[in-house]
Parts: sequence; structure tokens; C-alpha cells
Amino acid sequence: MIESAEQAKKNSVYLNALKELLYQLADDDFIISFRGSEWLGLAPHIEEDVAFSSITQNTMGHAAMYYHLLEDLGEGEADAIAHDRKPEDRRNGIYLEKRNGEGTYLEEPYYDWALAVVRNYFYESFKKVKLEAIAESCSYKPLVQIVNKVLMEQTYHLAHWKLWVSQLQQAPKDAKERIENRVEEAWDEFGDVLQLGKYANEMVEQQLMISEDKLKEMWTKEISSVLVSYPEKPLGNKYGSGREGDHTADLDQAIKTFSEVYFSDKEAVW
Repeated sequence: MIESAEQAKKNSVYLNALKELLYQLADDDFIISFRGSEWLGLAPHIEEDVAFSSITQNTMGHAAMYYHLLEDLGEGEADAIAHDRKPEDRRNGIYLEKRNGEGTYLEEPYYDWALAVVRNYFYESFKKVKLEAIAESCSYKPLVQIVNKVLMEQTYHLAHWKLWVSQLQQAPKDAKERIENRVEEAWDEFGDVLQLGKYANEMVEQQLMISEDKLKEMWTKEISSVLVSYPEKPLGNKYGSGREGDHTADLDQAIKTFSEVYFSDKEAVW
């Protein structure tokens, strides 16, 4: 067990794999929580608005904890890591950066709730199996300690989206078709979320993470317990791999928006 950042820095192979894993964890949570924040005041009803806002706030907090672990490893200040990196330096899955729909939060937002439900359900199911694998066998103690805290909240996040998926699958024709169409779409785009990037082998060898194949197997088992049906074809990477630095114009738009205040005064203490 590696007890500290200083100990991790002594092994370059270990350090590179660890940093890659942390960037993936942080960037995934950061971008999906940003997309969640754009639903503030726009969710289907007031109770959902409160619940979704709470989930989004928690998830942003999870990202912040991972960014602080990267800060401990010498990657710079957490705020700068979150806001001041180019798209190609980010490691989030591409599907997670997808716009919520037409328009913007301030100008005629025409968002799709079916997309929000499917995306968050797919992601929280993935997050569950990935974090449980880390909690069970990861060799970096500071990460394990944080993951155990995150899992206490994440259980409720996943339950929330499970309920939405279950209800909408049994809804009248229009709502049901919207969910089915978004599941089909997600199946073509979610593949890179389940990847581990260029240090995948090292993550396994250094006992930081289980293999991609095992991760995919566990995730598929998780969603099959709720989805009435899902495509039998392999998961796709329609727009490339975010783990390798591939991204879309949607991420450019997101970065421009969420970094506006940060860039207004980089030296400010908030």
C-alpha cells in the first residue's frame, strides 16, 4: 500500500498511472456536474430540481477532491487544473460533455430530460463499479480514503437515476420512446468512458484499477438489472476517445462557460 503522495512520486511508472486515473475520475465528475448545473431551475418539477442540484453539487465536490490529490502529486493548484487546461489535455469521456440539448442555459434552453436521465444513469452505474473496484483493491491509500467517502453519497445518486429509468421505461409511448432512443444513442457513444487510456496496463500492474474488460463486464451487469432492453451490439466510441484527448466542440463551449469567472481574475481567492 502506498501511503502518501511523496511515496508515490518515487516510482515514475506508478506515478504516471496514478495521475492518469485521477484525471479521469476528476474530469468525468467535473464535466457531468457542469452539465447537471445547467438544469438548475429547468428540471421537470421542483422536487427534482432540488434533488438534481444536490447530486450535481456533490459530484462537483468529488471532482474537487480528486483535483486536490493531483495537486498533492505536483500537478499544480486544484483550481488551475480544473479550469486552465486545454480540451486535448482533459480525460473525461466524450459522451459526458455532450450538450443537454438546443440553446444555452441563458438563451432559450431546449433541453432533453431523456438525455439527462440516460446519461446520468449510465454514468452513475459506471462510477459505482469503478469506485467499488478502487475501494476494494487500489494500492494508493489517499485515493481509497476519498473513494470510501464518495461511495456513501454515490449510492443515493445511482438510486435516484435508477428510479427515473424504471419509471420512464413503463411510461406512455412518447416518454418510453425518448428513453429508448437515448439508450441507443448512448450505446454508440459511451464506450470510451469504460476505457482506462494509455496507462491501462500500468494501472492494473500497479494495483490501481481492475482491467477494462472487467470494468465493462461489471458495468453491463449493473445496467442489465434495470434496463428492460439494450442494444446487443458492442459499445461504440462514435467521436473517439476522451481518455486519449479526443473531444468535441461541446467541450470547448463548456470550458468557455465554466472558466469565465476563473479567467476574470486568476489571482483572486474565492
